Formats: sequence, structure tokens, C-alpha cells
Amino acid sequence: MEAFIFRIRRQEGPEAAPFWQEFAYRGDGSATVASALDELNSLDSPRDAEGRPAAPIAWECGCWQRRCGACAMLVNGLPRLACSVFIGEAAGRRRAIKLEPLSKFPVARDLAVDRSAIFESLKGMGLWLEGDAYQPRWGRGLLYHSARCLLCGCCLEACPNFRLGAAGFAGAAAAVAANLFLEQCDGAENRATMAKRYQSAFYGGCGKSMSCLRICPIGLPIDDLLARSNAIAVWGS
Repeated sequence: MEAFIFRIRRQEGPEAAPFWQEFAYRGDGSATVASALDELNSLDSPRDAEGRPAAPIAWECGCWQRRCGACAMLVNGLPRLACSVFIGEAAGRRRAIKLEPLSKFPVARDLAVDRSAIFESLKGMGLWLEGDAYQPRWGRGLLYHSARCLLCGCCLEACPNFRLGAAGFAGAAAAVAANLFLEQCDGAENRATMAKRYQSAFYGGCGKSMSCLRICPIGLPIDDLLARSNAIAVWGS
């Protein structure tokens, strides 16, 4: 068993002032951050590192297997999935880990944020299928990867161009989702509308930093997906 310190940025509600609280954790370095948070919350009388009573830590989880994206948060300043970050790796020599909520979304409580803006962007782009889907010219490989997107928000957190509420740029999450529909809607009436909204919501605002590619927790080929979406929506090919 090893000793670790979790330094967590906490906030009791959307309008409350944030504060920092530290928790001592003893466990195996091969455990994940998600496992540690679950264990800390399972204590009958949670206490912080100084022995003071502490409220349970609010955070989101679902699959525990890097398939739902619910546990996205900042781990030592980087957007990660808590279920895929191992404590020993993240803690380093200082044996300490800093956890914060994603900074580009409204905080609901502690490490849980409101990511509804992602889904509103998808709705605003009018992404749906009309009629029968067809066999894509580029095969089904990219469609498979597009459907794998967790909508976790990590790409938007890392993107230097994305700002919540700013008009004109919805980020890589929307562009990846658009690929799934644009590729299958050849000849459908709403394809032209989707293409136009794609240009407005993504193509015109992307700075091509590709931070999204480097940070994606499941390693999606975002560069290939964006290239194909651009080809369809901008150049009609």
C-alpha cells in the first residue's frame, strides 16, 4: 500500500465560490483515479487530509471502462478520463494528484460539469439521416471511428479556439459527429443544410492546432475524420 494526496478543487454549486481540499489516500498505485474517488466516497465518515469532516466528492461515472466519457476532468491540468488514469503514473515522485473540473463548461458541483452545450451544438447542426443510408465511398472505417466518439469534452477543453457560448465554432466533437451523417446522406435533402451549418459551426473557426488529436482519450483519428468532413461539406467531394 502506498500513500497519496489528492488535491481537489471543490465547489458546492454553480454559484458557490470554489475552494481546494486535500484528501489522503492509501492504496495500490495501479488503481485508477476513478477507483480512488469511489473509495474515498465510500467511507462512512469522509475526512480530509487534516482530519476534518468532508462532504462526499461530486463527480460523474458510468462505464468505468473508457466507453462513456462521463468521468472527464482535469488531472494535473490535463483533460483525462478518471477511469483510465493510473494513480502511480499520475502522482509521480511527489505522490500527489490535482483534480479539477473541466474549465470550459459550467460547474454543477465539484468535479461534475454541465456539458449540455455539446449536445446543443449537434442539434443546431441538424445532424440526422433522411432516407436510406448508403455505402460510403471511403468504406465504413471512418464511420466506425466517428460513432465511437464519447462526447466527453476533452477535445474542447484542449482546443485553443473553443469558448463556451461563442458563436461560430462548436469544436472537434461536433465535426466528428458530422462525419457520421454527412458521409451517409448523399442525395438527402438535408445534406446541403448540414454542410452549410458545418462550415459555420466548425470549418470557419478551426485553427488546425490539432490539440484534439493529441488529447483524445480513445485515440480517434480526428485528423482523418476532419479531412473527410471538410471534403464533403466544403468541397462537395
